[in-house]
Amino acid sequence: MSVRFIIDPLDFVRKAEKHHGRISVAELERLQDFLYENQGDIIYQISGLLDQDNRPYLLVRIEGSLQLCCQRCLGRLTHRLDIDIALLLVQTEQELEIYDADETIDAILAAEMDIHDLLEEEIILSLSISSRHKEGECEAEYPKHANAAEIQDTKNPFAILKALKKTQH
Repeated sequence: MSVRFIIDPLDFVRKAEKHHGRISVAELERLQDFLYENQGDIIYQISGLLDQDNRPYLLVRIEGSLQLCCQRCLGRLTHRLDIDIALLLVQTEQELEIYDADETIDAILAAEMDIHDLLEEEIILSLSISSRHKEGECEAEYPKHANAAEIQDTKNPFAILKALKKTQH
């Protein structure tokens, strides 16, 4: 298990610090429900800076690859992570509400933060609601040679109930 890196984000920005590292996918506990397997590493870099208006930002870069579970076929779905995000640091809930109204700015409270948790949150937010293979790539699709009649001939689970209903009349 890697060492947790906890920062005071405003101090991190004031000092224009940078931090980079690697985290095993297996260590990302909240991400596990989305995964087909938890192999591999996530590479990240975090930088603190002040913008031209002297506002504090954390720049977060995350790269890696996840083996997600396809929601259509339940098979392996490789998902490439390439996340670049700028997070505006605010000090009060009121500031956060103001910036939340602006969809062009991602703002977070500037409380002491665990970088591991921040990275995991950004990865989860980057995933689609229902990860699936592209059309034509999923293992659950019918074979290309199957015609409509063959597909309809597959066993209907309600056919038994239909037959039972006919015998009772």
